[in-house]
Amino acid sequence: MSDQTTTTDVPDVNAGRRQGWAAPFFTIWTGQAFSLVGSQVGGFALVWWLTQASGGSATVLAAASLAAMLPSVILGPIAGALIDRWSRRRVMIIGDSLVAAFSAWLGIMAWTGRLEIWHIYLIVFVRALGGTFHFTAMQAATSLMVPEGQLARISGMNQTLRGVLDIVSPPLGALAMSLLPLHAIMGVDVATAAFAVVPLFFVAIPEPERLPTAKDARIVRDIARDIREGFLYIWRWQGLFIVLLVASLLNALINPAFSLMPILVREHFGGGPIELGWTQSAWGIGLIAGGLLLSVWGGFKHRILTSLLGLVLAGLSFLAVGITPTGAFNAALAGLLMAGVSNPFINGPFFAILQAAVAPKIQGRVFTAVNSLAGLTAPLGMVIAGPLADAFGVQVWFLIGGVVSLAMGLGLRFIPSVMHLEDHSAARQTSSDLLDEGSHPVEEQAPLLESHS
Repeated sequence: MSDQTTTTDVPDVNAGRRQGWAAPFFTIWTGQAFSLVGSQVGGFALVWWLTQASGGSATVLAAASLAAMLPSVILGPIAGALIDRWSRRRVMIIGDSLVAAFSAWLGIMAWTGRLEIWHIYLIVFVRALGGTFHFTAMQAATSLMVPEGQLARISGMNQTLRGVLDIVSPPLGALAMSLLPLHAIMGVDVATAAFAVVPLFFVAIPEPERLPTAKDARIVRDIARDIREGFLYIWRWQGLFIVLLVASLLNALINPAFSLMPILVREHFGGGPIELGWTQSAWGIGLIAGGLLLSVWGGFKHRILTSLLGLVLAGLSFLAVGITPTGAFNAALAGLLMAGVSNPFINGPFFAILQAAVAPKIQGRVFTAVNSLAGLTAPLGMVIAGPLADAFGVQVWFLIGGVVSLAMGLGLRFIPSVMHLEDHSAARQTSSDLLDEGSHPVEEQAPLLESHS
């Protein structure tokens, strides 16, 4: 069979609906933004309550971080498989409503004086689980609502929003804690969730043809197959697999650096809480600047070049922080600001490539597999972060992360499968294979290859 036959585009049945895309999309996006503000403020309050209740126990805080990490790394692929079978609009409604319900329950526990540490673990886990479903469904819905040429700009806007939240959430959370009891803050969190849920009842989201949902015990087998398909898709798409290996390595190196920032500020620069706040603000301002620049510019026409440029800028920025002497705190702030600028350049175009290339019918399982693989090594990095920092100082993480980021940004330029990542030919072939394998009724589907990454 000729290449023209095997790499045919999946028909875009929603192309006509995208013509008036802006009003419905930004109605949903704006509601989500308001909800995120409430969630971030509530999250800040929970962390502060946990810190006080545990007497500043690092073990307790680490356990809470693990509870927040597990859903996306371990359960993310299951979420993706389910999202490809369910209505993405309903997934977002149920996910946000579930988190709001647990926040309300937590508020009641705080109000009645029965709140315990394990309750915080539970709400952190539920928040992360709801976020895993919501993020994947929103990403998959975006590619159906937004024209392909605007996806990079939307990604830039998302990065900008993240930067704004990083700047305003800590002071808003601190202000809320000084004025309101915890149960009232949870009430604010529940109220802002309505901004995310209500518009979804009135705004239509285009849906791709979904996989059939089995109504008996075979659903477990079918979901397991769908999860395997997500990882197999990445394994078959060589360029994407290489990029995710790099992302996983960088997450293992960079996450500890930022997690140990308080120690760097106190031990190396001799600073306190104010200086730590400045580091967070510098990063957030950089995210905003980078997101705005990407939103206006849109990046290079060859999107992967924008991501590689971001890796180079990140590498130089981390190296700058790593070599900053004790008395040059402002130089470290400049390095963190530039690191923030580089982040949207790395992530925005990459997700735009995926949204444009991956068939909508399988985006749920592919996106969650991407997130799981990219974050898989982060727990390992956190395990070895403490001993290595004790032996060589926190700056070693910035130096190692900077060298690896710079090397990857320059080195990936010479790998053809990465440079042709957005040509769509590999994605189309992989999508066609999986769609063909999954196009039959459940009882007639043949098993996929067993070997996968």
